[in-house]
Amino acid sequence: MDHGLVRKEGRDDLFNPTIEFCINNIVSGSQKAKEELDKDPDLDVIEYGCTSFCGLCSQFLVAIVNGEPVTAVSPEELVDNVYQYLEENPML
Repeated sequence: MDHGLVRKEGRDDLFNPTIEFCINNIVSGSQKAKEELDKDPDLDVIEYGCTSFCGLCSQFLVAIVNGEPVTAVSPEELVDNVYQYLEENPML
């Protein structure tokens, strides 16, 4: 599935969406999702020691997208859910 983000022409001043991962969640299974999202040049993927979403992080794979948690049960689903969140919540 192609998840490439489309930039509006002439809008080079836009910031990339920020996707944050907790190191503990990466170890728990979100590594493949992080690697896949890291390939997208239109995303800023960052790894932290903790993202302060421990309750969610202990139950699901989690990516923090522009400050909001996005969850899934598999790395593939997490990638899809991140792109779905970005489509539904565009940065203006």
